[in-house]
Amino acid sequence: MRRAGFTHTKLHERFMKNIYKIVWSDEALRNLRDIIDYLENRWTKKEIQKFARLLDHQINLIENNPFLFAKSVHFKGLRKSVLSKQTTIYYRISDFEVHLVTLFDNRQNPHRLRSK
Repeated sequence: MRRAGFTHTKLHERFMKNIYKIVWSDEALRNLRDIIDYLENRWTKKEIQKFARLLDHQINLIENNPFLFAKSVHFKGLRKSVLSKQTTIYYRISDFEVHLVTLFDNRQNPHRLRSK
């Protein structure tokens, strides 16, 4: 579709900028540090870069459309985005901010998340 010299995609890029801001909690930052420490000790640099790209992609998806991922059945007010079989990102939406609550290790007892 062309109008006034713009394609539909260019119009979207020009006028439909993301309005949500990502806010990392201290807990989520701590979780990320722990994950990176673990990966640096056990994985190759290539695998770490792959994880970083995956995380960046998932955060961009959340930032651009925070309602894309399902509401948590167990934790009221939180949404969850499965990053990998080991890690789930839990977040809440408040006005035009997306608060990343935790990068949760799925191998942990889920009751640990209740206190976050």
